[in-house]
Amino acid sequence: MANQNPPNSIPISDHETTPPTPAFSANVIVQKVKANLALRSKWAELNGAMGDLGTYIPIVLSLTLARDLNLGTTLIFTGIYNIITGIIYGVPMPVQPMKSIAAEALSDTTFAVPEIMAAGILTGGVLFFLGVTGLMQLVYKLIPLCVVRGIQLAQGLSFALTAVKYVRKVQDLPKSKALGERHWFGLDGLVLAIFCVCFIVIVNGTGERDHHGCCDSAESYDLGSQRRVEGARKKTNRVRKIVFSLPSAFIIFVLGVVLAFIRRPEVVHEIKFGPSSIEVVKFSKQAWKKGFVKGTIPQLPLSILNSVIAVCKLSTDLFPEKDFSVTSLSVTVGLMNLVGSWFGAMPCCHGAGGLAGQYKFGGRSGGCVALLGVAKLVLGLVLGTSLAHILKQFPVGILGVLLLFAGIELAMCCRDLNTKEDSFVMLICTAVSLVGSSAALGFLCGMIFHVLLKLRNWTEEKSFFTIWVHKSPEQL
Repeated sequence: MANQNPPNSIPISDHETTPPTPAFSANVIVQKVKANLALRSKWAELNGAMGDLGTYIPIVLSLTLARDLNLGTTLIFTGIYNIITGIIYGVPMPVQPMKSIAAEALSDTTFAVPEIMAAGILTGGVLFFLGVTGLMQLVYKLIPLCVVRGIQLAQGLSFALTAVKYVRKVQDLPKSKALGERHWFGLDGLVLAIFCVCFIVIVNGTGERDHHGCCDSAESYDLGSQRRVEGARKKTNRVRKIVFSLPSAFIIFVLGVVLAFIRRPEVVHEIKFGPSSIEVVKFSKQAWKKGFVKGTIPQLPLSILNSVIAVCKLSTDLFPEKDFSVTSLSVTVGLMNLVGSWFGAMPCCHGAGGLAGQYKFGGRSGGCVALLGVAKLVLGLVLGTSLAHILKQFPVGILGVLLLFAGIELAMCCRDLNTKEDSFVMLICTAVSLVGSSAALGFLCGMIFHVLLKLRNWTEEKSFFTIWVHKSPEQL
């Protein structure tokens, strides 16, 4: 009787006495991290990691040579960012330099490291605030898909046009200008770039679905006299499978590194082992003011539109099985710059172009960017800023090839608009963004035309708010 429950009490079973498993237990977190970093295919993920270098290397190298950016510190911090974002998101979420701030620094000799870092800190602070307060989510809901697609198309075409310029013209990256026509032959000639383009097209085609299953087909009716034909087909398919599985971007990047040493063998003697010294940047009131006016204000629209909103939409398009929010993206971009910029690391953000490039070349998991992050971390600790001597000799034409495919992949994401009205707004947004060299101006024009078109459909039966928030199934 001693083991019986007291009268009027609720029976307690053994199952109910077992404490529930915490939703955020150490075991759950470890399993989540393993799942996010699990490589779908080792070579494909390694290949995908190269898809972002067409934008990363030119910008970082230019600022290192022209404005004494600490390359070692930037590599260390961006490497850590890559690893953390890979763990958090489980997709090849890129880490790219903030392009508007970089462009201002390269065009204005008085916009030095303190101004660059001040702009990064202030931009990061605004994005962090928009994220934690939920305001970014509100912005995301109000911006129509056609305007987001316009920004993506403009960014993709901008990358592609820059890539063609890298291939056709000899570049002075620190001064951001062309020096003349590129020679056909040589270690950084047109023939080399054309060969790289053809190689990537043969291996990758237009995307992952080009050759899936092409090597697995076997005609069931090939019998008797058709056996030799079937054997030949199997042999051909085996060769095709090997060719299609080559890590094209990785091979081309390794080729570029080898050519860098061949172009200037004495660069070996300029390498110094060991990390660069990491110091806290000293800011003046003038640096904060100039950083905000010339850096933060132009960068904010680009970061909000391309680094948060467009990245969130593209991530959902490419990985529909995963959940993404503009809140977390805004917070991670904010934290990256609120931490690293104090120590001289280049202000960074996510980017739709980088994500498209990494996806194009095979990146499918967080392990893709984690591999890139480990590589950056090792190079930053082992070679530091002396790595710039090697990167300076890297064939710019090859960087242009990688950037070209990243831009095309991003632009192709805009093909899902089904109405003429949406396509019209998208193209207006794209045209103004490209001609005006301003994503903010393109966004403003796109929103104005979207409002005008919605006003045409405004009737007494439907409120303007209902027309505005109405979305077709393709629009989220």
